[in-house]
Amino acid sequence: MGLTHMQIKELLDESACHECEGVGPDHVCVRIAAIAEMPSRFGDFHIFAFYNNKDFKEHVAIVRGDVTDAEDVPVRVHSECLTGDVIGSLRCDCRDQLESALRMIGKMDKGVLLYMRQEGRGIGLINKIRAYGLQEHGYDTVEANLALGFRDDERDYSVAAHMLESLHIKSIKLITNNPKKIYDLTKYGIKVSGRIPHVMPANKHNRFYLETKALKSGHLIDLHGKQHLPEQADPPVIEGMDEEQIEIIRSFYQGYSQNEILKMKTRRD
Repeated sequence: MGLTHMQIKELLDESACHECEGVGPDHVCVRIAAIAEMPSRFGDFHIFAFYNNKDFKEHVAIVRGDVTDAEDVPVRVHSECLTGDVIGSLRCDCRDQLESALRMIGKMDKGVLLYMRQEGRGIGLINKIRAYGLQEHGYDTVEANLALGFRDDERDYSVAAHMLESLHIKSIKLITNNPKKIYDLTKYGIKVSGRIPHVMPANKHNRFYLETKALKSGHLIDLHGKQHLPEQADPPVIEGMDEEQIEIIRSFYQGYSQNEILKMKTRRD
């Protein structure tokens, strides 16, 4: 069962007068701007449009069922990809991931897909096309971003975290292959109770891209039919992670819940 008209009114009224200190060092504050029903080929949803004071972009949440005060809600945080999501580019797996997540959530009692306007892992559409050009000259996706003066992944999840808070979700099961998303959302106060793998079949155009994400960015993807790629034999650790981040990633990789992590940390301290 979805949200009632009364629940929608309450969420909008609450958001209209919402004030907070903000999430993260940038003090990100998010408000729900509008809510509407959205029947789709993947199921019946409500769509939430959000305002935020960080990037002023129009991010949305596509919500299935009543997620208010719910625990272990399946959540996909999907970054916008014009070339993949809209045009169907075969250079990435973005459209496959988007449609698969919507199809999955559409069959559930409740779930959420956050559609974040973070094109090109946060570098923007123009720079993403520039990165494509570099890849045609032998660069991989990580090397191309670095050559343009960016990090491997420029995305930030403080806005996404506040969006989930605005929906009053108590805990989530994140639909992802990216351990950095788990860490970032946890860092911003979201209780991530588990991970739902989201690996798409490779094609001849995106296999190298997916292999690079696994080998260089720590994504939990196996393209060779083995238990793990050799570089994934240990928990994925990305350059620049601090000790706390590494501990969280290792704990999730070993299957511990966030409560168990906190208990271990308390015993250690």
